Amino acid sequence: MRGFALIPALFLIVVLGALAAVAVRVSGGQTQAVAMSLQQSRALAAARSGIEWGASRALGGNCGGTTLNLGEASLNGFQVVVSCSSVAFAEGTATVHSYSVSATATSGIYGSADYVRRVMRASFTEAP
Repeated sequence: MRGFALIPALFLIVVLGALAAVAVRVSGGQTQAVAMSLQQSRALAAARSGIEWGASRALGGNCGGTTLNLGEASLNGFQVVVSCSSVAFAEGTATVHSYSVSATATSGIYGSADYVRRVMRASFTEAP
């Protein structure tokens, strides 16, 4: 009879240890998911910045491609590749340009856990 309580005690310790391991693993996964969601939001903001920058340049008469390396605040480390194309057409007696701007924001190295990429496209036409 001595040691009879040892078997249930060991069983209880093993079960509690397994539950603790599962809790730690789930918590780590949730932390990584939250961090990745934040990075995705930042990538979207960086891509939007590229669209706005490309649109501003296009309306200023410089519709071409370029790469922006962002280094301020929460967008630090993002690289944004902006491309622009334009089409001219006649509207009445005026010549109007239609622009298509694309921005691809990336951060991290492809294949790594912290890699994120977002692509945005926008089309607009200048007023005649």
